[in-house]
Amino acid sequence: MRHLIDPADFTLEETLRLMDLADRIHDDPAAYRDVALRRRLATLFYEPSTRTRLSFEAAMLNLGGQVIGFPDAGVSSAAKGETVADTIRIVSCYADIAAMRHPKEGAPARAARYSGIPVINAGDGGHSHPTQTLLDMMTIRRRKGTLDGLTIGFCGDLKFGRTVHSLIKSLARCEGMRFVLISPEELRVPDYIIEEVLGPRGIPFAEVRSLEQALPELDILYMTRVQRERFFNEEDYVRLKNSYILTAEKMALARPDMAVLHPLPRVNEISLAVDSDPRAAYFEQAHNGVFMRMALIMTLLGLKDPKTGEVAFPC
Repeated sequence: MRHLIDPADFTLEETLRLMDLADRIHDDPAAYRDVALRRRLATLFYEPSTRTRLSFEAAMLNLGGQVIGFPDAGVSSAAKGETVADTIRIVSCYADIAAMRHPKEGAPARAARYSGIPVINAGDGGHSHPTQTLLDMMTIRRRKGTLDGLTIGFCGDLKFGRTVHSLIKSLARCEGMRFVLISPEELRVPDYIIEEVLGPRGIPFAEVRSLEQALPELDILYMTRVQRERFFNEEDYVRLKNSYILTAEKMALARPDMAVLHPLPRVNEISLAVDSDPRAAYFEQAHNGVFMRMALIMTLLGLKDPKTGEVAFPC
């Protein structure tokens, strides 16, 4: 039995095979509608979520399975003091696989230690969001045709943005990558990303403050919101929340084939006028999340691909 707690839990080869499966599902979803018949997914969400929770549920329903779970900690026994370890022990009696989102870093990893079923980290604090990383990579590859040799700009909250941390760690394993890190000083990427991920691999990167300066050189622009829920005081949030706003005028500085990604939800960091630009990929990105999570559920449950008769990779 395997879990997905951190993007590095899968090798690059396994990740690419998982994306291949997601692409097959994307191109022919009807072929996969009964693959997980009579299997159950438990969605254990201790933190608010729209896209992640609903896409997990849609993924399991699209595979012919069922969904149980809770949408926030207040309606679970966590409100009575039940530990994550005890919760997952109980859920293991009722479901075949679980997706957990938790505000505390390391909570899904702890759950995996006590679980009798595969556990998927659906986001833990500011640490990691591996399924978002997988769908981000899928979207980039579908847009650019490759994951190698790209210049990718990350803009906004790079300090608390778990989607940013996860994606940098995963893309750092690809060939010829270059990163441009665009943020105010207070929200720059954590030192460990530079010292433990980029530095040891000799990956070129630049830390800049100007979005306009960076735009002309980017293949991908990954926008993020300044996350109010991660701040310790309202004053700092208000001061930094509008640091970067992508507008149609700024898009004129970018390459014709650049793609704009965003893990969503957005607040005002991407103007509504950008939505009609063919380079806007963020709603496509959210849609890809269903196919990628379908592929992940199939893989962790060891279900065969009806198109190939094989499992994505042994678990």
